[in-house]
Amino acid sequence: MKTRVLCLILLWCLCSLFPGGQAEGEESATVRILFMPGVADPFYYSLEKGARTKADELGIPFTSAPFPSVWDPDEQILILSDAVSREDYNLVIISPTAKDALIGPLKTLHNRGVSIITVDTAIGDGDYSGSSEWSFPLTHIGTDNYAGGVHLAEYLAEQVHEKGKVYINTTTRETSTTEERRKGFADGIARFPEMELVRTDYNGDRQEVAAEQTLQALLAFPELVGICGTNVFSSQGVADAVSGTGLSGAVKIAAWDATESLIEGLRNGEVDVIMSQKPGDIGALAVEWAYKYLIEGSRIPGRITSGSILFTPSNLNDPAVSQYIYTR
Repeated sequence: MKTRVLCLILLWCLCSLFPGGQAEGEESATVRILFMPGVADPFYYSLEKGARTKADELGIPFTSAPFPSVWDPDEQILILSDAVSREDYNLVIISPTAKDALIGPLKTLHNRGVSIITVDTAIGDGDYSGSSEWSFPLTHIGTDNYAGGVHLAEYLAEQVHEKGKVYINTTTRETSTTEERRKGFADGIARFPEMELVRTDYNGDRQEVAAEQTLQALLAFPELVGICGTNVFSSQGVADAVSGTGLSGAVKIAAWDATESLIEGLRNGEVDVIMSQKPGDIGALAVEWAYKYLIEGSRIPGRITSGSILFTPSNLNDPAVSQYIYTR
C-alpha cells in the first residue's frame, strides 16, 4: 500500500512537470540525464563517478539524485519523485531497488517521454526484448551475475577440495542481481557431489544483519567450510562475523564487490576471493549509449554486459586488476 501511494505521488509530480506533449516542430530541449542510484555504498559511488566522467567528456548535462540511505524501493521512489519534479530530464539511468515495485513509477516516466536505462539491477525479469509490462527501458547494462556466481562457487570448491557445507548470505528476493548471483553460486556448488548448500539468509542489505545471521549460521552448522556474500553489505557482514569468531582461513569467504574494506580483508587473509564488478565501466557505458541514442539517433542493444573480474591473493597487486577496486 505504501509503495502504491508513492507511485501516485510520482505520477502527480510528473503530470505537473510535463503538462502536455511537445508541439510538432518545436525545438528539442537540452539533453539532460539523471542518475538514480540504489543505495549509498562504494559500488554506486564508483558507478556514479564513471558516469559523470563520461558525461563531462561528452559535454552532456548530468545530475545525480541523492543516494538513498538504505536499499528500499519506497525511499528510492520518493527521491526519484523529488528529482523529476525539480528538473526536466530526457533520460534516467537507474538501478531499481526492486524487480516489481519500480515498474509503475518508471513506466509513468516512460509514458511522459523520458527514456529509461537500467544499470546493475533490472525490473521484471530483466529481459526487455519482448512485449511485457516491463519491456519499455532502452537497455540493461550490468554484469553477468549468474555466470559470476557459478565461477565463484567453482573457485571456492577448489579451495576446500570439493568437500563440505557452505552457506549464502544475500540481500532481498526482490533484487535481481543478487538473486542471479545466489542462483549461480547454488547451481555451481550443486555440481560437486560432496558439497552441500545448507542455508540461505536474506539480510535486507544491512551489514549488521548479515553479520548476525552469519554468526547464527556458524553456530547452527559448525562444520561450515565456506560462505558466499552476494553484495557489498552481505560480504562485509560475513567477513565481520567470521573474523570476529577467529575462523578466518578455516571458513573460506567468497565475496562479491571489491570495496576497500573487502580488499583489505583479502590482503590479510580474512577474505579468500572477491568477484568484482566494473561499476565505473557500467556508468560510462550508460552515459555513452544515452549519448548515442539521444544525440546520434543510434539503436541501443537490449542488453549490454560490462564484465567482471576475480580478485585473488595472487593477482591483488596487479594494476590491471587493482584498477577495479571500488573508490568514491
